[in-house]
Amino acid sequence: MHPVKATAAAVTAVLAAGAASVAAGRLASDAALKAPAGRPLPTEPRLTVHATAAGQIALTRDLASLRPGRYGLAGDGSHAVVGPVLTAAQHTADTVVRRLERVTHGTLAPGDAVWLTPNVYVGNPGTALGLDHADIDVPGELGTLPAWFVPGQRDTWVIAVHGLGTTREHAMNLMGFLHERRLPVLALAYRGDLGAPRPPDGLNHLGESEWRDVDAAIRYAVRYGARRVVLLGWSTGATMALRAAEHSPVRERVAGLVLDSPVLSWEATLRALAHARGTPEPLLPLAVRAAQGRAGLHADQVAGLAGSGSVAAPTLIMHGPDDTVAPWRYSRRLAARHPDRVALNTVRHAPHAAMWNADPEAYEERLRRFLTPLM
Repeated sequence: MHPVKATAAAVTAVLAAGAASVAAGRLASDAALKAPAGRPLPTEPRLTVHATAAGQIALTRDLASLRPGRYGLAGDGSHAVVGPVLTAAQHTADTVVRRLERVTHGTLAPGDAVWLTPNVYVGNPGTALGLDHADIDVPGELGTLPAWFVPGQRDTWVIAVHGLGTTREHAMNLMGFLHERRLPVLALAYRGDLGAPRPPDGLNHLGESEWRDVDAAIRYAVRYGARRVVLLGWSTGATMALRAAEHSPVRERVAGLVLDSPVLSWEATLRALAHARGTPEPLLPLAVRAAQGRAGLHADQVAGLAGSGSVAAPTLIMHGPDDTVAPWRYSRRLAARHPDRVALNTVRHAPHAAMWNADPEAYEERLRRFLTPLM
């Protein structure tokens, strides 16, 4: 081949390979930036229903199906609640039998594809829990934000914020507990959720811009009688809570923070989700750069979050080493740097944003001890 033509062909090949890599990085970044609410994250394995019987269900044997605790079991058009593994039940070597507490809707049949979810309840606080509640509209930066309000007698409100892969239904796991303690609860749907305004770029910013919707919820609560608020967040909802407590003009009203599986490093979380989607290791840095460019994310904020002076309110972190989405080490670092304000409750054998599911009674007892002086 003529040298000029050979050089041109080589340059074209390099440019094509570079463009393909950039496109692959952009696609990989979708795992976090376009994670749909209410759908499983790529880290959550799909399981198969093998059999059902009275109060029992046999699932594919997997580390996920062997988790201790209580979970929702979701499929396409179905939802159920499963309890602990029944070790005494007969099963084949490739299955696990768990207690089947109830089928909320739909049916479960052999061969159905399902996945475990932290959402134990579906519907709304009235249909799922029998709690009086109001559907309210919170004025937000981008428009009206739908929310559920469960009234209580105290003037300290709990503002609950879900995270990646879930919806505001996630907050119902704790609504009964909070209602028994007479705490008003505001469960927020924020930008990008069903019924809420769409972000201008259509992307999830992992809490970097969504925290302003939490700020709007704090303002709403104060306007309607809250003297103080406790921010309760899961996953990126925990990130939003932390950001709002740091930056909100009404942050002096924040009496405490409860952070479940907080995303304290968007880079680490994006890498984890992209890897779980099957992105080759060499392309992971491209996924991070693509996310940073597409969503306008700043350089990773772990140092800022864990630095001095960034946690002003008493904070309880519920997190554990089995979280493959938001690494536990960042929560440990945050707690170690603020031992006077941050308490870390370690929960083992629980996936991302499912610390309550692993042991509801222990979780609620730790939460009760934290909330009592803040009521």
